[in-house]
Amino acid sequence: MQIRDCIRAGVVGLFIGGCAGMQGDVNQETRTATAPTGTLRVAFLLGPIYATKDSATGELKGVAVDLGKELARRVGVPFQPVVYSNPPALIDGAKSGEWDVALAGINAERAAAMDFSAPYMEVEQGYLVRAGVPVATAADVDKAGIRIGVLERSGADLQLSKSVKNAELVRVNSPAENFALLDTGKAEVIAATKTALFAGATSRPGARVLEGRIVVEPIGMGVPKGRNAAAAMYVGKFVEDAKSAHLVAAAIKGAGLRGVVVAPRK
Repeated sequence: MQIRDCIRAGVVGLFIGGCAGMQGDVNQETRTATAPTGTLRVAFLLGPIYATKDSATGELKGVAVDLGKELARRVGVPFQPVVYSNPPALIDGAKSGEWDVALAGINAERAAAMDFSAPYMEVEQGYLVRAGVPVATAADVDKAGIRIGVLERSGADLQLSKSVKNAELVRVNSPAENFALLDTGKAEVIAATKTALFAGATSRPGARVLEGRIVVEPIGMGVPKGRNAAAAMYVGKFVEDAKSAHLVAAAIKGAGLRGVVVAPRK
């Protein structure tokens, strides 16, 4: 069986045939530590990098779903997605026990609430410029009179908060609100993952994704801070296995992500 067949099976929650050899034995201590409720509650943000929702069926598809379902299968419990619209809500969910494993960008703020694995993929953050705005390069963005929309406490926000000197940052609570800033003329530029920006540019004639990148954000899997060490160790091993077995690469390809690569093996 080819890797792409394994991923296709993972989308519906079951790996069979040649993929069966990837499953490792999980003892009861690890199972209980990783999924204490008997279901693996996997948290992620709604968006192209993690997962998108089919408007007709409501089905979630994407890298977070593929990897989350496979992790749940290996642990031997059902998979339950826990979807958030913004990073602060996901972080709060770690503190209140709403989820067991999360897929999220790795930074110091989140590491205070989560124990992360090594990254499983790396994501370019960039700029999308509204049609008619005379901004040609990334160097032109940080100027007086330019408003930059950005998702609050995202990787782009954390980087731009340190580097922007003249432009104004306009923080929003969801990716949809970020694009709405462009559509309503409340921002000249928005910052986000290049995957989302390329997708958004297709429905906005004249909008342009600028060359270059703000930052490359590492994306990992994490468990709530202080959870049984067995959970963090098992999730970390799963990430390395998923990279080695090309499951991450296949999931990225299947989701059609641009500006995203598999992180180096640890």
